[in-house]
Amino acid sequence: MGVSSGRVVGPVAVMVHAADEPDAAARIPADERRGAATRLRESMLAVAGEMHTTAQTLSGQRRDVLVATAAIAADPALHRAAESLVRDEGLTPERAVWVELGRTAAQYRELGGRMAERVTDLVDVRDRIIARLTGVERPGVPERDHPFILVADDLAPVDTVGLDPERCLAIVTEQGGPTSHTAILARELGLPAIVGAAGATALADGTVVLVDGDTGELIVQPDEGTRATATGVITLPPFEGPGETADGHRVVLGANVGAPRDIRRAVERGAEGVGLFRTEFCFLDRTSEPSVDDQIAAYREVFAAFPGARVVVRTLDAGSDKPLPFLTSDDEPNPALGVRGYRTSRRDPEVLDAQLRAIARAAGAERADAWVMAPMIATVAEATEFAARARAAGNATVGVMIETPAAALVADELCAAVDFVSIGTNDLSQYTMAADRMSGELAHLADPWQPAVLRAIRLIGAAGTRSGTPVGVCGEAAADPALAPVLVGLGVTSLSMAARAITAVGAIVSSATLAQCRAAAEAACAATDPAAARAAAREALAS
Repeated sequence: MGVSSGRVVGPVAVMVHAADEPDAAARIPADERRGAATRLRESMLAVAGEMHTTAQTLSGQRRDVLVATAAIAADPALHRAAESLVRDEGLTPERAVWVELGRTAAQYRELGGRMAERVTDLVDVRDRIIARLTGVERPGVPERDHPFILVADDLAPVDTVGLDPERCLAIVTEQGGPTSHTAILARELGLPAIVGAAGATALADGTVVLVDGDTGELIVQPDEGTRATATGVITLPPFEGPGETADGHRVVLGANVGAPRDIRRAVERGAEGVGLFRTEFCFLDRTSEPSVDDQIAAYREVFAAFPGARVVVRTLDAGSDKPLPFLTSDDEPNPALGVRGYRTSRRDPEVLDAQLRAIARAAGAERADAWVMAPMIATVAEATEFAARARAAGNATVGVMIETPAAALVADELCAAVDFVSIGTNDLSQYTMAADRMSGELAHLADPWQPAVLRAIRLIGAAGTRSGTPVGVCGEAAADPALAPVLVGLGVTSLSMAARAITAVGAIVSSATLAQCRAAAEAACAATDPAAARAAAREALAS
């Protein structure tokens, strides 16, 4: 399926990721085992250190994921288990790593959900440790002296750090879904991308293909006529803001910010504020919660960059794929449905209350228009409780995220309990369709264009319209230029996305009237599958 717009032609560069399986029969002499175990530990720590250093050069979700991946290589429990295999059974260090991380990967696959999403990270850590132990070249993006289309089974976050968008024309992976790391990266870089492309890695290196990131087509050896249609450039009307439809209906276009370093990019791209400020960067890579003063300093930097503009702050979204040693548990049977988001505040209420105080104080110091919202709210009682806590801490504008069908079904009551709502389409799609959003096999299900997902958004938009409550979208769907007018037609009043997408989304929204957006929304909701929904929306907008 296509996950990032664009249509290009070029030769493929196939990324060989997995290491060869080490010899299972090889054994180390007893007098050499202690030294081998030491070498294993040093290699694991070196890989963890490299990843952690690289993570500091990133921001947002890519940094968060890489920090979590580095923690795998640094895990003392993994060290002990692997070293035991070397000392007690005489396995080679490479084989010990293969066995132990293989066991962990099997457990993650069995758990499913967001734990299964991390199998790619485990495999990447395994391969990097083995590469260091054996002295071979580290796995990663292949180097070419000409533009290429990157083809891989999947991409781990560390693979993409040095990806040059001037050389890489597009990305194609066999795994992944519309909200996978690959999809998010491609949209950030403006590269066409396809995920769930079974058999793509069987292509011979250098094979010329056409990649259509809108339709999901991968055409091998396209003829000249087909090649001529692939320019790699999407022609859009000029856009300089503000966000509004062709007939003046206001649609606020904000940026997603995951760390202070994202601010410059958002300002340069003309963001009308921040529609999603992810505060996890203050908490990750720590053994204890940050102080209120530390949080205030971080929040003020973001508020100061957008004087007078709305900044929507999401409180700590820990749990599932963002574990914290001082707040979350590692032994949940199904983390995606476990204690995550607002639910973590039941374990330690003071973590949330301290954060709410820090947000209020930072906003006051900068005279900011701060809106604060809680993630993973499922009931009206939770929304009411959060609103009371946030207001007691000094926050004037309070909202919640709607990420589950349960919340969508009580949208009217939620709108009555808070000042605004924001739809997290990544999780709403996953939970509505009961489909792991990282699974390549299920990518066709975990798609925000699914009519069931669009109808859930329609419920929320209608509730907001009835009550006059602002309804935002801050999931990856907001960055899809084709979907943006549909979301506006469903009642969404603001869209927040990666800064790079603002120009394209703003241009498309400004080219359609509100009536056209509503017609496109109704046509898409009436469709029977995502492809039909896309086609129906296109036709409605063209009429």
